[in-house]
Amino acid sequence: MKIGILSRGPKLYSTMRLVEACKERGHQVQVIDPLKCFMNINSVDNEIHYQEKILQLDAVISRVGASVTFYGTAIVRQFEMSGVYALNGALAITRARDKLRAHQILSRKKLGMPITGFAHSTSNIDDLIKVAGGAPLVIKLLEGAQGKGVILAETKKAAESVIEAFRGLDAHFLIQEYIEEAGGADIRCFVIGDKVVATMMRKATDGDFRSNLHSGGVAEKIKITPEERKTALAAAKAMGLDVAGVDLIRSNRGPLVLEVNSSPGLEGIEGISGKDIAGLMVEYLEKDIAPSKKRRINRG
Repeated sequence: MKIGILSRGPKLYSTMRLVEACKERGHQVQVIDPLKCFMNINSVDNEIHYQEKILQLDAVISRVGASVTFYGTAIVRQFEMSGVYALNGALAITRARDKLRAHQILSRKKLGMPITGFAHSTSNIDDLIKVAGGAPLVIKLLEGAQGKGVILAETKKAAESVIEAFRGLDAHFLIQEYIEEAGGADIRCFVIGDKVVATMMRKATDGDFRSNLHSGGVAEKIKITPEERKTALAAAKAMGLDVAGVDLIRSNRGPLVLEVNSSPGLEGIEGISGKDIAGLMVEYLEKDIAPSKKRRINRG
């Protein structure tokens, strides 16, 4: 097969591992910077041009970064319209990337999550803080990623100051209850299809509450419970993702979903689990692409 890896970082660990996994399984593979593509949209054909050529691919694996979600998902959608298989479709990626929409979907599916508040006006600050159970509470920028734009407000006064500052910058954000019993740790469940293929617990370093590895957190092996496994699979399915990094925390009321990542990093999870996650992703693509092609032929 001809497989395209949509990534702006050809030297990134995850991108290089996916290229390696594709080649090991005998596929032709190309790393494609989505921002250097342009689309020809018409009623006859939907082409994608890249480096003076029209791309002819069988499948694409999206590693579109959060900062280029709008254009990156437009490229994924164009591939899908052209009949190219996408490991994580455009709609699923946009659902997961929009933190507000993602939490609304999780809520509709009755999945456990921290109590979450959202408002447009600073005139609602007191009620908003009460909704989240009062201070301490967590404030998250909707556009944040890798632990950036996440703040722990330990007092009501601090929460009011952060909220007023964000609204002054016209930034959109969520506030969430702080789950103290989690102890600054979360669990990354790497989901491929209908399986949790690897897990790790990430712990915050001293003086921080964010467990993301990009924020200096440390990781270790962990065995998850059947309930945690069920929750992770349900969260990925709710977003419509083939591949997802589902972040859970352990609370007194069971596992709670913090986030569903549509482009989870491979370095940490491969290192901790010792598993060939990139290879498992390509293997899943191979198995899923045949029936997807058959569905397109039948619809035609």
